[in-house]
Amino acid sequence: MTPLERLDRYLTGEQGKSPATRAAYLADARLLLALAGDTAMENLTPREIRGFVRRMKSQGHDHRSIARRLSAWRGWFKLLVREAGFATNPVEGIKAPRAARKLPRPIGVDEAQGFLENLDEDDPLARRDRAMYELAYSAGLRVSELVGAGLADFRDEGRTLQVLGKGGKSRQVPVGDYARQALDNWLMDRASLVQPGETALFLNQRGRRMSTRAVQLRLAEWSTKLGLADRLHPHRLRHACASHFLQGSQDLRATQELLGHSSIATTQVYTRLDFQHLASVYDAAHPRAHTSDDEADI
Repeated sequence: MTPLERLDRYLTGEQGKSPATRAAYLADARLLLALAGDTAMENLTPREIRGFVRRMKSQGHDHRSIARRLSAWRGWFKLLVREAGFATNPVEGIKAPRAARKLPRPIGVDEAQGFLENLDEDDPLARRDRAMYELAYSAGLRVSELVGAGLADFRDEGRTLQVLGKGGKSRQVPVGDYARQALDNWLMDRASLVQPGETALFLNQRGRRMSTRAVQLRLAEWSTKLGLADRLHPHRLRHACASHFLQGSQDLRATQELLGHSSIATTQVYTRLDFQHLASVYDAAHPRAHTSDDEADI
């Protein structure tokens, strides 16, 4: 009995898979046989399986398809180890490539400022929202950092904020003038809403700390109310802050510190660093970018 026949019998008998599921498993199995070519299945190694993964990726297969096929192959080899005497399962421990990082659609400077300046401030919760979103855009905060902020986290007369980021890492971020003004307006309302013992900077209507979901929903409501073509969410404000700060400063390291990224590579991907600008700065600044005229003539 061939390995493929053994798999078919297992799917229809012991597993009792539906015809559609059985067809999908067999298609994944035939793909492995095609990739293996003349190499017998019992001779396949993890190195060759990784090569198949790279080939599928280069041919445009997405990470979900590759992960599904690896899962099917892993189960097939497990069956063959159990029933056909195969020595090892070469797919064990092989992982699919990670999904490509998807970034929010960039928000222009005028779009971001227009949104913030058109937020009505006719009630305490609206003033709270204006303060939240001004702060998120000013300091590039994650939504978890925004709702985690407390009154005691401000430093330097409100000009900086101590933030607890991912992995429990703390950083200080600057707070711009517009955000400070919006926060001053909100703090007058906060005093009349806050419940005893509550230290959160931003409160819900019951006087307790805002949840991340509540922040997201309020921002979606404002997007609809203001007639925005694309719904805003907190991460788009963080992305806008990062993009606009980088465009203005051209300082990747400072952008990394502002966002609290542990790796500068994350910042470079996140902000869509303009490589052409980087190349021009390198040409102008690096002492080994160009040879001198004399050296060029040698």
